[in-house]
Amino acid sequence: MKKIILCASLFIAVHLNAQTGKFNGLETNLGNIFRLSDAKTRSISPENFKGAKGQGGKATSGTGSSAGRELGQGWKVSPSVVIKAKTTFTIAEIDSSGSIQHIWMTPTGNWRYSILRFYWEDETTPSVEVPVGDFFGMGWGQYSPLTSLPVCVNPGSGFNCYWPMPFRKKCKITMENLDEKDMRVYYSVDYILTDVPDDAAYFHAEFRRTNPVPYKQDYTLIDNVKGKGQYVGTYMAWGVHNNSWWGEGEIKFYIDGDTDYPTICGTGTEDYFCGSYDFDTKKKNSADVTETNYTEFSTPYSGLHQVIRGDGHYNVQQRFGLYRWHITDPIRFEKNLKVTIQDLGWRDGNRYLPLQDDISSVVFWYQTEPHGVFPKLPSKDQLEVN
Repeated sequence: MKKIILCASLFIAVHLNAQTGKFNGLETNLGNIFRLSDAKTRSISPENFKGAKGQGGKATSGTGSSAGRELGQGWKVSPSVVIKAKTTFTIAEIDSSGSIQHIWMTPTGNWRYSILRFYWEDETTPSVEVPVGDFFGMGWGQYSPLTSLPVCVNPGSGFNCYWPMPFRKKCKITMENLDEKDMRVYYSVDYILTDVPDDAAYFHAEFRRTNPVPYKQDYTLIDNVKGKGQYVGTYMAWGVHNNSWWGEGEIKFYIDGDTDYPTICGTGTEDYFCGSYDFDTKKKNSADVTETNYTEFSTPYSGLHQVIRGDGHYNVQQRFGLYRWHITDPIRFEKNLKVTIQDLGWRDGNRYLPLQDDISSVVFWYQTEPHGVFPKLPSKDQLEVN
């Protein structure tokens, strides 16, 4: 108990000591939550599409009209929106200076076919372009609890994002429905209107998928980052095509002009995601036989939160969801950044085996604008999980 109290006291002290000048509310935490600010709190949802002050719950028509027909205005008339097949809907559009502080949503339909895009200021190409499931760590289209500081997924499909996202004059968030069927989404975008410091960088997220990874080639998480910023997170949906252990590969960060060899080189996939020894735990079963099993875990900064073991019938493949947030240890770059990971297992004779797995990823980072060109988003068929 003494250690817990001491850690909490140090946490508060560190944040208190870091606070200088006017508090604008951009980074509210337990260390400064008591400090007054001139920031204005707002929220955009289907009950208040513009987030305007005093304008929530005024809808007279919407997806709740039938259920609330006897109660009328103010009684959950517009709690969600329907996004028609093959159309794009604007989730939020803000013309001011401020920061998104929290996003909650629960989308129906195929999570790989709903594409989130975030635009900062007047840019014409998005700084975020990611399938909604992968953005929230659910790349395999199946619910799995995820409990971390910047992302939480709660029963039954409560997607929550707490990455702060500052902008200086404009923010726009859209969702495109690539599917042949309509989908519904409940959502809220919680934000503040406030001044943004000169040194605040913009939030970015990029999706990639390679299926299969070419033999003896690294999987590239990102290779087009240009500018100054910091890498803050990795999510991977890893589908295994071979038997045996699949996570011997090393992650590599090529920083500011690194060529053949990186500045940061990991020691193994499970090590990068802050586990060890194949994520295995040993235990005795009822017959007193030692079993080894993948062990799911979800912590503030890292996790193997999803293990899909297959059913031995049609859904036979093992699939994994992993995340690693670089919050206390962001990887900073001045000019450019490239990140790769090896797809590596074992073959006979205690030798490494280059694998050819199905790997998808989302990387998260902050940087100055303009950002580099994103690769073209895979087609609907290439996004499909089957």
